[in-house]
Amino acid sequence: MQNMNNNEVSELLVRDLLREKRADRFWKNLRFVFWFALFGLTIFGIFHLVNQSSSAPSTIKGEKYTALIRLDGMIAPGRSFSAEEIIPVLEDAFNDKNAAGVVIDINSPGGTPVQAAIIHDAIISLKNKYHKKVIIVGEDLLTSGAYYVAVAADKIYVNPNTITGSIGVIVKGFGFVDLMKKMGVERRVYTAGTNKDRMDPFLPQNPEDLKKIQEVMEQVHQHFVQAVLAGRKGKLHGDPNTMFTGDFWSGDVALKMGLVDGLGNLMDVMDREFGTTKYTEYGGESGLLRLLGGPLNSLFDSMFYVYS
Repeated sequence: MQNMNNNEVSELLVRDLLREKRADRFWKNLRFVFWFALFGLTIFGIFHLVNQSSSAPSTIKGEKYTALIRLDGMIAPGRSFSAEEIIPVLEDAFNDKNAAGVVIDINSPGGTPVQAAIIHDAIISLKNKYHKKVIIVGEDLLTSGAYYVAVAADKIYVNPNTITGSIGVIVKGFGFVDLMKKMGVERRVYTAGTNKDRMDPFLPQNPEDLKKIQEVMEQVHQHFVQAVLAGRKGKLHGDPNTMFTGDFWSGDVALKMGLVDGLGNLMDVMDREFGTTKYTEYGGESGLLRLLGGPLNSLFDSMFYVYS
């Protein structure tokens, strides 16, 4: 009986040892896959950046080219499409004495009106300073704050399918009043100033708050409208009661309304406006970083920012 007990104990020890080795092998393999994937992504990013820089045909001395800037994603502070990030890039592109002009390729649903207005004004200022033609090319989206930026250019081109316009302002938020009641949680807020707690999502809406936010949105909207009227002076054919409602259109309809100057894609527009498809690209993230960061950033921005 004692021998059988010893055998059983030995078998248990062997099983435990094998189980530990299998677990150790599993975690080693998992760590290997993780580091290999990370290494592969790093190499991919490096090669992508190298290919981007080497593919700019304008580096050939004496060849005609344009200065190209790509602006993607939500316009918001702390993002790649923000005044802080974009204005230095714009300055470098305009300061390129050998570039025939500046082409800005935009693919954006819009963003905060302040950031859009700052970038819009910077483009106009740089145009006046360097006396260079600026062309905007819209891709999938050229709406809201992105269109605000675009009207600073000399001309705007889009694809026939580009979603264009959305000249309006929107404020998004949440209301948690009923949820607080169900949870039995009491909200306590202390303010100095009777209106400091306006739009508190844990308090019921009241007519004064709604009136106030509507007034502010109307003011911001009017600034947007004035920028469009100034930038597209003499070019608009649509009814203002339609164009400035926040609605959007396809590129070919936007052309008929005078919101854009023509239809075309990036290379076609470069050739048409500057007689070349060669370019030097300024700024911009690698495709991998844009792929990983863009959707997540846009999700958080759309939830928490007031935007046009």
